[in-house]
Amino acid sequence: MAEEQEIMCKLESIKEIRNKTMQMEKIKARLKAEFEALESEERHLKEYKQEMDLLLQEKMAHVEELRLIHADINVMENTIKQSENDLNKLLESTRRLHDEYKPLKEHVDALRMTLGLQRLPDLCEEEEKLSLE
Repeated sequence: MAEEQEIMCKLESIKEIRNKTMQMEKIKARLKAEFEALESEERHLKEYKQEMDLLLQEKMAHVEELRLIHADINVMENTIKQSENDLNKLLESTRRLHDEYKPLKEHVDALRMTLGLQRLPDLCEEEEKLSLE
């Protein structure tokens, strides 16, 4: 009877590990997507700033076109501000997901260890380029 109860407890633990692991994988996928969006937004921001530099050079070289170039600069500044806002939102979202992922992974690892299973690899082991801190 005690053996059956122990087996049932282990099965419940395995079920919880499975559910938590699936939840963790979903979060990890979202985290990866957010990180990719973050990298993409960083590239856009760099491109916008390069474009801004070109526009400022053109302004200095073509005084007669100052009005049109000034309008382009205003648009680019707004785009950069929006891009920086988007980048900050993505960074915060990425950090929140990481903060949600970390304790969940620790819980799953603890459950796995109680069953004699190995810990799951850390995010940095799976995605070496993913650095949030």
